[in-house]
Amino acid sequence: MINKSKTLLFVATDIILIYLSYIFSYYFRFYDQPILVDKLNNLLKILPIIIVIYLISFSIFKMYKSLWTIAGTEEFLMGVVGCYAATIANIFIIYITYEPANRITWEINILAGVFVMILSLGFRMIFRIYGRISFRFSRIDKEAFKNVMIIGAGTAGAMVIKEMKTHPSMKYNPIVLIDDNKDKKNTMLAGVKVFGGRNDIKRLVEEKKIDIIVLAIPSMNTKEKTEIIKLCSETRAKVKTMPGVYELIGGNVTLSQLRDVDEADLLGRDPIILDHKGISDYLTGKRVLVTGGGGSIGSELCRQIANFNPEELMILDIYENNAYDLQNELLRKFPQLNLRVFIASVRDRKRIESIFKTYKPEVIFHAAAHKHVPLMEDNPTEAIKNNVFGTLNIAECADQYQVKKFVLISTDKAVNPTNIMGATKRVCEMIIQAMDKISDTEYVAVRFGNVLGSNGSVIPLFKKQIAEGGPVTVTHKNITRYFMLIPEAAQLVLQAGAYAQGGEIFVLDMGKPVKIYDLACDLIKLSGYTPDKDIKIEITGLRPGEKLYEELLMAEEGLQKTGHDKIFVGQPTFSDINNLKEKFCELGLLIREENSAAIKDKVEEIVPTYKRSKHEKVAVTSISHEDKK
Repeated sequence: MINKSKTLLFVATDIILIYLSYIFSYYFRFYDQPILVDKLNNLLKILPIIIVIYLISFSIFKMYKSLWTIAGTEEFLMGVVGCYAATIANIFIIYITYEPANRITWEINILAGVFVMILSLGFRMIFRIYGRISFRFSRIDKEAFKNVMIIGAGTAGAMVIKEMKTHPSMKYNPIVLIDDNKDKKNTMLAGVKVFGGRNDIKRLVEEKKIDIIVLAIPSMNTKEKTEIIKLCSETRAKVKTMPGVYELIGGNVTLSQLRDVDEADLLGRDPIILDHKGISDYLTGKRVLVTGGGGSIGSELCRQIANFNPEELMILDIYENNAYDLQNELLRKFPQLNLRVFIASVRDRKRIESIFKTYKPEVIFHAAAHKHVPLMEDNPTEAIKNNVFGTLNIAECADQYQVKKFVLISTDKAVNPTNIMGATKRVCEMIIQAMDKISDTEYVAVRFGNVLGSNGSVIPLFKKQIAEGGPVTVTHKNITRYFMLIPEAAQLVLQAGAYAQGGEIFVLDMGKPVKIYDLACDLIKLSGYTPDKDIKIEITGLRPGEKLYEELLMAEEGLQKTGHDKIFVGQPTFSDINNLKEKFCELGLLIREENSAAIKDKVEEIVPTYKRSKHEKVAVTSISHEDKK
């Protein structure tokens, strides 16, 4: 109702202003001549048509839908074009409709068009001016506002400033612009001054008492963005960033789109370029099964696979909540997707065989696994049941039911493992390499490091600890890890599958290893705090089975390039499935006895590169002696 009233007010005002504009134009044009009454009468006869044309033009150019209290350049230009279009239309219609003696001359029409533009747009700008003045003199607590520095004096920066100024309830006060273009220094953008370039960030944050830095260059390349974020992290200000350029196409930025700088920005990973045809060749029109499909990697694999139009996508997971959430998401985003969800455990051989027999998957991504190192150290039987025997179940069913391709999701912890989780994943790699020798199915493994933001990873823990005021816990000051983004890992897994010929272990380029301590410091700084002053960092000591650093390749595997610069391939190193199965029978007996010490000894026998810490071996020996007593 309020919107209708406002529209009627604008329409009524425009009618009056159009009428006055033509009267003014007559007096202006004939100021030194007497105006003939018949000319004015003629004008009054034609004015209704003129007014209707103007109103139609104003409506077409959305002059009755714009929010003039926050209007900017775009709305103003639309108004100018609307007035111009109406003027041209009036000249044309009057020319073809009226006799020369009854026409309003083109000079009067053009002059009146200028008056209409000045008066109608001027009237609308009053609302914007009023909004600014009322805000300035309002009772809002200005001290509660956050001083904002915006990096990027371009279109995106202007949009951010506009949003902040037109939404005072958000309590942002943009006062500093930063841009490396020297020609922009000391110029103004949307009322905010450009004070300098990136080298001035630290100084200006202190001088201007900046609370928040907003990175507003969505087209910036990854390397530059990371460098600027590092500079910002040396200040006390909290850092936020805008969506990428592709997310902004077709729409303006809103304050709700601003997000905290996160681990992905810190890593500075370049976008992945995929061979879509190679992936499409083995996924499009195929029946694809993802085990552990509700997990971090499994769910992202499902999202990526859905883009390639499989005949059927099957999700298998033991945890129903994750599977249910993913099912709803995929059906919403891909309404044509033929989706099936199985709640099942990879340990349950009978259930797995039933699924394979009935639904006949052609491609399998095996992501189901227990992955938490400390938990698996305390529960080795569960690690072996799920990771080893679960993988064996899926791998043998793949052979039995003639699956074309089997891709195992492995981990860098499988290389020279020092913990039971890594050792079981190495056994999984041995299973698929041995199965590849006796089966027509192509079995391969893809090995990579930690995935940022995955369930149980260190980054969500750090963020939670920072939100709670600390302390942030790090196990060792020198501990390093390889990191990769979830979508990046999933895309490269799909790409590696396209290169598979059977038996390979594909190793993903994880970039440079990152010090966990430095990552904790950066996250604290980017949250607007000072490490060990506002938020304490506590060193807790290495946990059982934890390495200071991880490796991605065993010495005997070698390393060769593939068609993708981020994917390398190691050669098969194991081929005896019968030998493995004999040891699995012995392992199964030990699991039924719940003999953790003997289980780890047997795993060490199966995986020669598995090296437990001396401290653990001493502890296990002591426990064994106590058991004998």
